[in-house]
Amino acid sequence: MLKIGKLELASNFILAPMAGITDYPFRMFCRKFGCAMAFTEMINVRSLGYHSKKTRQMLFSDDKDKPLGVQILGCEPKFILRALDILKNYKFDILDFNAACPVKKVIRRGEGAALLKEPQKLSRLLKLIVGNSAAPVTVKIRTGWDKDSVNARAVALAAQDAGVSALFIHGRTKIQGYSGAVDYPAIRQAKAALDIPVIASGDIYSAALAKKMFEETGCDAIAIARGALGNPWIFRELSSFFSDGRTLPRPAIEEKISALEEHLDAYIDFYGEKNGVILFRKFFSWYTRGLRKIRPLRERASRAKRKSEVMEMINAWVFTFNKV
Repeated sequence: MLKIGKLELASNFILAPMAGITDYPFRMFCRKFGCAMAFTEMINVRSLGYHSKKTRQMLFSDDKDKPLGVQILGCEPKFILRALDILKNYKFDILDFNAACPVKKVIRRGEGAALLKEPQKLSRLLKLIVGNSAAPVTVKIRTGWDKDSVNARAVALAAQDAGVSALFIHGRTKIQGYSGAVDYPAIRQAKAALDIPVIASGDIYSAALAKKMFEETGCDAIAIARGALGNPWIFRELSSFFSDGRTLPRPAIEEKISALEEHLDAYIDFYGEKNGVILFRKFFSWYTRGLRKIRPLRERASRAKRKSEVMEMINAWVFTFNKV
C-alpha cells in the first residue's frame, strides 16, 4: 500500500496529470478499469484567479472521483498564494507542483522544467506551498535540464527538505521532452537518497515496461501518462500482472468499440455535443492507433462536429476491420 502523507492508496498505479486530457470524464473512464488515483489537468496558478468556466471544468470532481490530485504550475509566490487560497474551496487529496513541463511557452515564463535550473528557487516555492496547503504536497521533476546537468538527486533531496510528501519523476531531461531513452539509473539514484515515496514515469505502455521501471529504479509507484491514451485497459492489465502474474490479452474489437462509444457519450454529457465531440476527436485517433487502413477514417473523424459523424467513423471502422 502506497502512503503519501496521511493518504493511503490501495494501488501504486496512478494516472498522471496531462494537459488537455485528464479531465473529469477521462479520469472516471480510467477509474472504471482500475485506476485508483488520478490527477486533474495541470492548472496554471494565474488562471485560477480568473475563475473562468474552463478552469472550473478542470477542477470539477465529485465523491466518485477519489482520491484526486490537483497539479499546479507557476513560479511567482503571490500568484501561488492566491491559487492556494482559491483551492481551499475544492476537495482534493494531493497538491502536486509541476517542475517538469518542457513546453516552450512554460519554460519562457520560468515555470515547469525551467525551475530545474534554479533548484534554490524551487526549494523556496515548495516550502511556501507546503506551509500553506492543507493537503499533502508533492512535486514532479525531470532528471535534469539536459544530459550535462542531470541533477535529479540533488533536486529531490532539496524537495524532501522543503517538506514534500512524495516525489514524482519523469525519467528524461527537459531537452529530451518525451523522446529518447528513459534514464532509469537517475531515477534509482533519486529514490536511494530519499525517505519519501518516489513515483516514476516514462514509457510505461505495458505490464512488462512497468515491471522494468520497478525493478530498475526501486520506485514505490508508477504514474501512467501516454500509456493510457486509447488504452484505459492498462490499469486492468497492471493490476492483473502484479497481483497474480497473469498477462491479459488485448481487448477484443467488440470491447474497444463499446469503450469508444461510452467514452464519447461521457464527453458529450459533460461538455455538450459540439464541444464534447471536438474534444473527443483526439481519442478516436488514439483508440485506432496502429490499425491497418484506418488513416482515411481518422482524417474524417478529426473534422467531426456531431455525434452522428463520429458514430459513422466507428461503424466504418468495424466494417473495415471485418473485411481485413
